[in-house]
Amino acid sequence: MFFDPDTRELLRTRPNPLTYDQARRLRGSRPAGSPPRPSVEPVTAQRRASNSGVITVAGQKLALGRHHAHTVVTVHVAEHTITVELDNGARRTFRRTTTQPVPSHKAQRPAHSGSATRPTTGTG
Repeated sequence: MFFDPDTRELLRTRPNPLTYDQARRLRGSRPAGSPPRPSVEPVTAQRRASNSGVITVAGQKLALGRHHAHTVVTVHVAEHTITVELDNGARRTFRRTTTQPVPSHKAQRPAHSGSATRPTTGTG
């Protein structure tokens, strides 16, 4: 687990590479401090809308409309709501129906399917 030592805010978690027996035999080990507290503020992420204007945040699909297709929007994920800042400055708020964390914070460009060049067949 990675957390801010000043605020004890949880930043990221990773699995422990040591087994229970290996961790028990460590020299100079001491009990952990108080558990880190989760962030109270909304998590901010960016998403790129699909060609039909749909984004997926924390396992929840949100339909923004076709006129927002292929645009990058800023999303604020709170405990009970998801707020989307649209490109024209407007905001839309959705009720959050999942408890999954936000796995990625940056919008991703889709991979080009035509990036590999195919050999051309010429007649001569």
